[in-house]
Amino acid sequence: MKRAAFLDRDGVINVEHGYVHTWEDFKFVPGGVDAMRRLHEAGYALVVITNQSGLARGMYTEAQYQQLTATLREHLLGQGVPLAAVYHCPHHPKGTVPALAVDCDCRKPAPGMLLQAARALDLSLADSVLVGDKGSDAEAGRAAGVGRVMLVRSGHVLTPADLALADSVHADLAAATADLLADATAARAP
Repeated sequence: MKRAAFLDRDGVINVEHGYVHTWEDFKFVPGGVDAMRRLHEAGYALVVITNQSGLARGMYTEAQYQQLTATLREHLLGQGVPLAAVYHCPHHPKGTVPALAVDCDCRKPAPGMLLQAARALDLSLADSVLVGDKGSDAEAGRAAGVGRVMLVRSGHVLTPADLALADSVHADLAAATADLLADATAARAP
């Protein structure tokens, strides 16, 4: 079984500024691409797990979301950062698109996307890490049994309960990655 780095998208990989759904509006968090490359080189399968309630809210279409995702994957691959998979939840119980305005088991804090990825990609959740920027990300990681849960500060308020769910909190993905890989190096030292 492989280990994965489960990465939230908005706020972790890209700067979050409200329902990003076009490549023109997509801006990487500084140092994020290099951090993902380092995770990949360290043997982590990179799996994006993202709530996309803008779909349920009718703010953009599935086709627009898929186009952005395809462009993101292509761009990252060109930078030496292959994504093993990208999972998204299009649901929100208060959505305006009836087919998507449902409770589901994939919208974080539910662990559905992580469990689906673990089955499809033969991943060891206990050996994996999750990096998110909200308490719901940490809750999903804990519910799925992910071995290490890290949060980054993207501007969302992290409550004491959110912080208690995380193994560590960092400025951004680059800092989280540096900490994770330093810990792995220290664990291998004689």
